[in-house]
Formats: sequence, C-alpha cells, structure tokens
Amino acid sequence: MNPDAATIAAGAPIEVDLTPIAEGQDIKVFWRGKPIYISHRTKKQIEEAQKVPLSSLPDPQPDSARVKAGHDQWLVVIGICTHLGCIPIAHEGNYDGFFCPCHGSQYDSSGRIRQGPAPANLPVPPYAFVSDTKIQIG
Repeated sequence: MNPDAATIAAGAPIEVDLTPIAEGQDIKVFWRGKPIYISHRTKKQIEEAQKVPLSSLPDPQPDSARVKAGHDQWLVVIGICTHLGCIPIAHEGNYDGFFCPCHGSQYDSSGRIRQGPAPANLPVPPYAFVSDTKIQIG
C-alpha cells in the first residue's frame, strides 16, 4: 500500500529508481511540493567539481559533502534558486550545472553557486541509498 498524494505532499518519503537515468542525464521529481533534481553525473563533471578551489566559491563546500560516499555520480539537490526561489534549468550556464534565467545565478555540477546574485548553494535534501539503484528522499 502506497501513501496517497496528500500524504506524499505533506512530506512522506519517496523512493526513486535510478536505473533509467542515463549518464549525463537529469530528472526532476517532486517531494514536499519542491522540485528535486537527480543528476547522473559524468566522470568529467565529477572531476571538474572536485577540482574547484574552495576559496573561489561564494558558499564554500567540497563536492564530497554534497554527495553520498561511494555514489559520487549521483547529485540530488532541491531545484529552487537560493536568490528569489525561481526554478533553475539543468545543464545550462557556464559550469555544466544549473542556470537560473530570472536573474542569472549559475551553479556548477555540484549545485554550488559560482556566479550571480544567489547567496548559497542549492540545498541537498535528506536522502539515502536503499540499494545501488534506488534512493529514498525524505
């Protein structure tokens, strides 16, 4: 028995099967009424995110703190711009991450703010791997 839509909207955890998400692809799901981006990052995206000097970031956070250990290829972030709450577009901008067209904030492939008016990184929701191919958000 699955919870009904009202229960899910109120914050019940959701499970997401990662199997159909190809490398380099993003999907958007909704949890607690918020868009959640799940990115299957390429090796190049991971390496670029790990090489960024923390001193160059407005909201310094290492890539390793934004992903689960052993699952570096998966990035899970709340897709709401930290500037004024717009929805950024995945795989846009100068950093192969997320671009908010409303006011120009640009996030990298780790969801960290790199330029623009946003004051903070895209938040990482509470989630856990229940298997190598499935996550539970919430």
